[in-house]
Amino acid sequence: MGKPTTLIISAKCSDSFYAELHDEDGVILNDYDGYVPKFMPGEHFGDYVQLTIDLATGTILNWKTPTKKQLKEVFPEAEEK
Repeated sequence: MGKPTTLIISAKCSDSFYAELHDEDGVILNDYDGYVPKFMPGEHFGDYVQLTIDLATGTILNWKTPTKKQLKEVFPEAEEK
């Protein structure tokens, strides 16, 4: 058996995904609950969170930074800075 290098997490949210959007001071700008947002990685069909994590660095390998437009779709009331 080789040395572990990645951890793959797949969690079913059952339409109960929750996220908070914070500013640089940790203040909550907005929150969201519902289906898994489209910008989340993987083939999740709105129901799963799928993350591939590098165990050495803690980096989420399959993460792509959401665009401002994608964030606005999930957090419509959040102010852009």
